[in-house]
This record gives sequence, C-alpha cells and structure tokens, in this order.
Amino acid sequence: MPKPRTIDPSESTRAMYGAELRHRRERAGMSQEELGTAMFITGAHVGMLEAGTRRMQPEFAKMADEVLGADGFFTRNLEAARKSPYEHHFADVVEFEGLAHTIKDWAPILVPGLLQTAEYTQAVVRAYDPVLDEGIVEERVAARQARAHIFTNPGKPRYWAVLDEMVVRRPVGGPAVMAAQLWHIAAMARRHRIIVQVLPLTEGANAGTGGIFKLMAFNDEPPMAYSQASETGRLFDEPTMVTRFTLTYDLLGGTALSPGASLALIEQAAEEYEDAHRTRSEDRTLA
Repeated sequence: MPKPRTIDPSESTRAMYGAELRHRRERAGMSQEELGTAMFITGAHVGMLEAGTRRMQPEFAKMADEVLGADGFFTRNLEAARKSPYEHHFADVVEFEGLAHTIKDWAPILVPGLLQTAEYTQAVVRAYDPVLDEGIVEERVAARQARAHIFTNPGKPRYWAVLDEMVVRRPVGGPAVMAAQLWHIAAMARRHRIIVQVLPLTEGANAGTGGIFKLMAFNDEPPMAYSQASETGRLFDEPTMVTRFTLTYDLLGGTALSPGASLALIEQAAEEYEDAHRTRSEDRTLA
C-alpha cells in the first residue's frame, strides 16, 4: 500500500479533497482498509484518493458521504476535485504513471510524452491544431512536461521505451528541435534513467502496427495496459488483454536494436540534425 504522505490542502482542490477524506476517516476511527471495505475498494485505493494521486469516482463519493457522515461534502465537491489538465481519457493514465514501478512505452509515431522536450511538445501541439490559442498551447506543454517529474521522485519508476526508427527520423519542429530532443533522450539513457531501443525500418512489418500503447506495473495492484488512438484511448486491466499487450511489447523488444546500438543510432541522428541546422543557418546568413 502507498505510504501516507503529508498532504498540503493548498496544493490543489484534489489535495484538499484527499486531506478531507483522511480527516473524516481518522475522525471516524477507521483504517484505510476498513473504509475501503465499506466502499467496496481496496485500502490501497483509499490511500491513493487521500494522497490525491487518484480521482474519486461518483459512486465512491456517494459511499464516502454515507459511510463517513459527510453530509454530501464529497458529492458536492466531486467535479472540482476531478478536474485535470489532461484529456478526459488520459487523466487516469497520468495518475497511474505516478504510481507505477515499471512503465513501458511503444512509440511508432512520436517521442513518448514522458520523454518530450517542451519545444518538441509545442511543435506537436501546433501541428495538431495550427490555430490553437497560445495560452492553451502553453497549458498543454506545461501539463506534458509536468508528467516527467516522476523521473526525479525518490521512487522513480523503471522506464523502457521502444521507438520505431521513424520517430527518430521524422524532423518534428525542425533540425534544431529534433537535435535537442534526441540529445535529451540520449542523456537520460546515459545516466541510466531509462532504457531505449529503436526498431529499425529494415524490419518492415512488426508486431506494433496496431498503434501506440503503454504497460504499467504496480506494487499493490494488477498491471495495466493503455492503448491510444487519435482522439481517444482505453485502459485495460483484464489479464488476457494485458498479457496480449505484454507479448506484443516483448516481440517488439526482441526485434529492435540493442540498447547500446539504439543509443548510438540516436546520437548519430542528433549529430546529423545539428549539421542540418548549422547548414540551414549558414545558408540564411549568405542569403
């Protein structure tokens, strides 16, 4: 079960919500396990709600009000506590990333969000909606950057990514942005923060043609898989589906370059982007 942490209710509405849940539970003389039993969830789930790392669902808010005699507090404040800077289908994924001890990403199109630089993210957001308000662009960039804080946490997860080589070759944002992005990935790999493999284009058809997906494993909960499409995504905790995604990931890792060879390819590509940027700058100067 996640260890209780000191909650600062001023951090956010969700932190306030979690602090109130803990306060009322302790005042009722109940343990997390006891409250979880009364709400038909695990004690670990209660701990996540109190820590503000998991969103309260409507049915649980109603049960918390009833069990703790909260006079409708949790139901009334539910929407404010559930607000997230992420798309509705992705908000839960971000929470689970912060709880996972292992995260594995398959990235056939773009650099995984957890590894993106701010400039790369900005280019992606702008390409998706060229007329988007600048304030919204900044919010989305900040939200994606905030996810990377898990790599600096004491209990940072083990992270493994398999990238299609097109992710490395596609010049998102131009040569300068791509060079910085690839050096960022290389630096994290060289500091032993992450493991990255590249699936070469020469492999042709591969097991990951079905699209983007993520695997997450936890200490106290069953593993989960997340599959993403253009406008939506879905979380899976059914053992058969998680096993299927795990097999696909293993096949991708087995046909990808080794971590060492992948790092060499990424750094070589970064140098090529730097050369291209330098040449472009010189041409502009001469013009």
